[in-house]
Amino acid sequence: MPKHKFQTRLDAYQKRVNTALNKYLPADDPPEHNLAQAIRYSVISGGKRIRPAMVYAAGEAMGVATDLMDIPACAVEMIHAYSLIHDDLPAMDDDDLRRGQPTCHKAFDEATAILAGDALQALAYEILAKDDHKELTPQHRIKMLSLLTEASGAHGMAGGQAVDLASVGKILTLEQLEHMHQLKTGALIRASILLGGMCQQDISQQQMEILNNYSLCIGLSFQIQDDILDVIGDTATLGKPQGSDEEQGKPTFPAIIGLEESQQLALEQHRLALKTLEPLGEKADSLRELSAYIVERRY
Repeated sequence: MPKHKFQTRLDAYQKRVNTALNKYLPADDPPEHNLAQAIRYSVISGGKRIRPAMVYAAGEAMGVATDLMDIPACAVEMIHAYSLIHDDLPAMDDDDLRRGQPTCHKAFDEATAILAGDALQALAYEILAKDDHKELTPQHRIKMLSLLTEASGAHGMAGGQAVDLASVGKILTLEQLEHMHQLKTGALIRASILLGGMCQQDISQQQMEILNNYSLCIGLSFQIQDDILDVIGDTATLGKPQGSDEEQGKPTFPAIIGLEESQQLALEQHRLALKTLEPLGEKADSLRELSAYIVERRY
């Protein structure tokens, strides 16, 4: 299979953020526990690093120096990893497989998995607050922290997960499903794009609006494609159980509007994302390639 146009950029982003993550994640455990090991197991082992890639791609579109984006890229990946650890818990989705390996609570134990998620969330905020880049003023850093905390809380991922759990076995309207995923998936995607842009402290309100509108489009297309892959993918490629959404009675786009209509909706959001980027010209090519990658990926 030929390499996707965005894959070369993604490979570079992955290498860069993995190096930074290795620096900031805790390295050693005392004899009493293996918390650092559980954290590293959940973050370092696998993962496409799509959200860090969003930070880098958005920052590049705004002319930001790459090293300035390493901290927010690490922060969003830590938040993402924490959410996956907690989503997989028996009290949540009760999944056994993640990224092609046993989930954190299976590899360690439930209590350690909970603590690993808690620690990752705290670490994400810590590194963003303590980042030693003098290009970012304390006031600007507070705005970035505010954005990330909102994306993680009751008005973001946590709220979306609550809706998701409450919706199992129920039939949602398309509007209700889109709202759920705007919170659960879309909020952190939006934060990733905006954090990349905000690394340029002189970013204009118009540019922020462009990035915001773009993020809403790709946030929706990302989740639609995830739902599609749960139907047409396979466990070995996905790195998690294929068909688990249907088995758990979760509302999905294919379940509500059908597979073909879902594919068309994802492509429609991709086209809207490209249209949104038109005022930015060629400097937003990385974002264009990212949007295409999202709707064309197979895992």
